[in-house]
Amino acid sequence: MDVKDSNGNLLAEGDSVTLIKDLKVKGSSLTLKRGTMVKNIRLTNSPAEIEGRAGGSTMVLKTEFLKKA
Repeated sequence: MDVKDSNGNLLAEGDSVTLIKDLKVKGSSLTLKRGTMVKNIRLTNSPAEIEGRAGGSTMVLKTEFLKKA
């Protein structure tokens, strides 16, 4: 399964990615700002999602809002 970022670059376990858009976190008043770095990502079963630590907690992020750092 190939997991690609918004620019079409392949993502792998342990890569670092950057947010390309401000994202509101559901169920929280937290907003992740554009340019936030998410390090040491983990791939999920879905090619459209990755898991990583951002904003002090682990969350699932859609790859359409990320670019490889």
